[in-house]
Amino acid sequence: MAASEPGGTLASPPFRRLFFAPSGLRAGWRLLFFLAILALLIRIRGVVVREVLGGLQGASLYVFNQGTRFFFCLLAAGLMGRFERRTIADYGLPWRQSFRLRFWQGMLTGFAALSALLASMRLAGVFDLGSIAVSGAELWEYAAAYGLICLIIGFSEEFFYRGYAQFTAATGIGFWPAAILLSAYFGFSHLGRATESWIGALNAGLGGLVFCLFLRRTGNLWFPIGFHTSFNWAQVYFYGVPASGVSVPGHLFNSSFSGPAPLTGGTVGPEGSWLCTLMLAGLAAGFAAWHRQARYPVS
Repeated sequence: MAASEPGGTLASPPFRRLFFAPSGLRAGWRLLFFLAILALLIRIRGVVVREVLGGLQGASLYVFNQGTRFFFCLLAAGLMGRFERRTIADYGLPWRQSFRLRFWQGMLTGFAALSALLASMRLAGVFDLGSIAVSGAELWEYAAAYGLICLIIGFSEEFFYRGYAQFTAATGIGFWPAAILLSAYFGFSHLGRATESWIGALNAGLGGLVFCLFLRRTGNLWFPIGFHTSFNWAQVYFYGVPASGVSVPGHLFNSSFSGPAPLTGGTVGPEGSWLCTLMLAGLAAGFAAWHRQARYPVS
């Protein structure tokens, strides 16, 4: 009888449906395997940092962790891609389009978005640009250093939250349900910072949804990476305002805030302001009206 044959139970339809859909291994299992590979690599990194790079700490450790997380995501996605017969381009990062028009459009939009937000704060009487803080060679050195750091963070956060994970979850539950879940996690992850607030975390989650809209309408991550990079760079360097509660030395302007936290963002910076919430809503509406066609391969 079939039930008594070796492996007969494992081959039964209910068991197979648990792991496989008509298109292959279910999205949830693929995402779990990706995260397991990533968790293993991060654990190995922790051992290396502790045993070999013990002197690495503070900002240097943060940048190192962001850079290696991006590399680990690429490695894990590459391994899963061999199994799924897909490439990194399928997961939102086509190398042939590296730093082309979409990236620079994102850079310009990100800088313009933060500038508009700070301009609205200026009109509300809660923001002052202040004087120039650095000059000479330092001006360009800090600009380049923070540009590189923000680019690394842009790659790391966009591919981690909206690369393989977004693609794979979307094949299982659809693009926008996946975007909502991952953006909620993106916002929630900000609450672990002592200088963060619930408004800041909410805006981070809403920002994640806006990045997903960019991805949906442009078809890949180059526009979101450009936006993420320049938005952060404009905060930490150009305008010298806190980014998710983090302030750094070497910024261009000695800007300052004064007024109620719901408008200024308090310790969080502009991202913790209700004016940022309005800016994100307006940005999403404008971008959706300008880019009407969905180009992302998963519905």
